[in-house]
Amino acid sequence: MFFRQREGPFIPSLRLLHKYPFILPHLQVDRGAIKHVLNGSNIMCRGLTSPGARMTEVPKESVVAVMAEGKTNALAVGITMLSTDEILSTNNGIGVKNIHYLNDGLWRLKGVR
Repeated sequence: MFFRQREGPFIPSLRLLHKYPFILPHLQVDRGAIKHVLNGSNIMCRGLTSPGARMTEVPKESVVAVMAEGKTNALAVGITMLSTDEILSTNNGIGVKNIHYLNDGLWRLKGVR
């Protein structure tokens, strides 16, 4: 399933992303950011540049899968507020806007059969 916020891009749900993990570029946060991301917080630049974090090069306003250090499945889907080069150079502020995360309302939505 894909969803859309207002007039923005179509974004794959986490359930779809878990089946087809290659459809989005991955940004990985360190272990300390996991609980904050799962509570719906945006992903800060420092969580993407610290040890344990990894980034695929993407431009600003790209839809990305947010992965966690030591985990195999994505824990969130977000939109980059800065390019990865800008995230590395500024290392301050919000890097990725958290759009959909594990156990949110969309995740708990029952499937139609």
